[in-house]
Amino acid sequence: MAKGHGPGGRNHGFAKPKDMKKTLRSLLRYVGRYKLLLALVVVFLLVSTACTVGGSFLLKPATALILQGDFAGLFRVLVLMGTVYAVGAACSFAYARIMVHVSQKTVYAIRRDLFEKMQSLPIRYFDKHTHGELMSRYTNDIDTISEMINNSIGTLISGVLTFAGVLAMMVYLSWRLTLITVVMLAVMLFVVKQIGKRSRFYFAAQQKDIGAVNGYIEEMIEGQKVIQVFNHEEKAKEGFYGLNEAYRKSASAAQAFAGSMMPAMGNISHINYALTCCAGGLFTIAGFFQIDTLVAFLNYTRQVSQPIAQVSQQVNTVLAAIAGAERVFEVMDEAAEPDAGQVTLVNITGDENGALVETDRRTEDWAWKKPDGTLVPLMGDVRFDHVAFGYEPEKVILRDVSLFAKPGQKIAFVGSTGAGKTTITNLINRFYEIQGGVITYDGIDVREIEKDSLRRSLGIVLQDTHLFTGTIADNIRYGKLDATDEEVVAAAKLANADAFIRHLPQGYDTVLTSDGGNLSQGQRQLLAIARAAVADPPVLILDEATSSIDTRTEKLIERGMDRLMAGRTVFVIAHRLSTVRNAQAIMVLEQGEIIERGDHAALLAEQGRYYQLCTGQAELG
Repeated sequence: MAKGHGPGGRNHGFAKPKDMKKTLRSLLRYVGRYKLLLALVVVFLLVSTACTVGGSFLLKPATALILQGDFAGLFRVLVLMGTVYAVGAACSFAYARIMVHVSQKTVYAIRRDLFEKMQSLPIRYFDKHTHGELMSRYTNDIDTISEMINNSIGTLISGVLTFAGVLAMMVYLSWRLTLITVVMLAVMLFVVKQIGKRSRFYFAAQQKDIGAVNGYIEEMIEGQKVIQVFNHEEKAKEGFYGLNEAYRKSASAAQAFAGSMMPAMGNISHINYALTCCAGGLFTIAGFFQIDTLVAFLNYTRQVSQPIAQVSQQVNTVLAAIAGAERVFEVMDEAAEPDAGQVTLVNITGDENGALVETDRRTEDWAWKKPDGTLVPLMGDVRFDHVAFGYEPEKVILRDVSLFAKPGQKIAFVGSTGAGKTTITNLINRFYEIQGGVITYDGIDVREIEKDSLRRSLGIVLQDTHLFTGTIADNIRYGKLDATDEEVVAAAKLANADAFIRHLPQGYDTVLTSDGGNLSQGQRQLLAIARAAVADPPVLILDEATSSIDTRTEKLIERGMDRLMAGRTVFVIAHRLSTVRNAQAIMVLEQGEIIERGDHAALLAEQGRYYQLCTGQAELG
């Protein structure tokens, strides 16, 4: 199935923001950091608008001087007009450059804070939101914010100021002709409202349809092997054709209405100009004003509709940006993963009297440091005492689970799919909070341990391996960022990954991309085991770490795994019974309860659920 998808294009059809005031306040906290620059922008906008409006007014004296034949005076006016427009252009360039700087700095800060926030969110949040949905916050949503700050804000302010200035000058020149313009502006606003309403509807439909297309494409690409194995190419194409056609229809309608905005306004503007010319000519003949006034007024008539067009075009962009900002700030407002723990993990050594003391240097010995300074040696003693848990309060996954793992023991969990095996290991990490009972680690409630310290003491090898873009050495070193090259190689040898790594073209410097797509699944799993080995944790959690490795390779790494597990508490989620035979304790789970426990021989003798799993009478999940 698709993991989710982000919007595939620039959207001007977002639903209106739910809480515009709150979102604007949050956005202003970021933009407001540049008060001085914004003040300069306002000054430049005022000067630019004044130059635009004032430059047009100079047509009045220029026309009068032409009629008088005073070409020397005309030259001076033209020079003045050129200077005014040049100053206006310079101010426009200046405020545009400043807004680019402000917008990029603002979205940089928002993107940084969003990423930092996501690092603090609980796993539960990511369970409820698809990858594509979260990615769209960084791409489409933040892009619309950038566009608004970069273009829309300046355009809106400039448009309003220009409209007010032009209208004021029109009233000053001739209030009679201004009445004609006002009537035509009312018609123009009505047309803008009607077209905009339909345009927003179809843009929203377009965005929904392109999301469906992108999601379908992503799902088909991920499942390409399955499609070809079952000869479903035609079926896949039929599904795509339907979604693509729906997108074509909504996009065509959206673009048609959006594209008709400017022509409609242009034609209304032409009609307004024609009516004003006719009426102005009659008023000039009647002696209400001179022809120089009419020339200046007609120029303003052409200008007055432009701000309305600019503002109408930017309104949807602003609404889209605020809606996008709202989605971003919703993530930022999410509660961070709770962590009230005060017990920390520290390195220890012995003094001359044999007493344990904390040390700053890296040692092989660790201890829990309580708030009062007491040091409790880290042994790896993990216990569940009547633990109850559900991902949703009304749906209980674990019921009254009690178990203990003594230091150095290997505990295996077996059972059918959905029995709660992985859930137990997730609770040791405190990826989720339990609803009942208590989990202790070396006698300390895990809720009292700082989460960073708790997780640093645990090593995990998951069935689904994730490798990052970078070299093989970097991926192994992810388990211990300050590991030396020698430690990386030693960890790879322990996991029996060293041999295949050295046969790669660049060895440990081979760059991995696309989640290690240039490696086999077994090789990726070996790197995950090496990553856990370099971390050298006292407690290991193995979600069937060898399930993706063939039997021959599995035999090769068993010795390395045994060395890795030696002296450590190990929790194994088993999908192969061969991996649990030497476990000191095997927990058989069914519907969130431990129904059997004991070692391999004892459980076989009981001839219960474990016996059925071993003899193939029941399926192992």
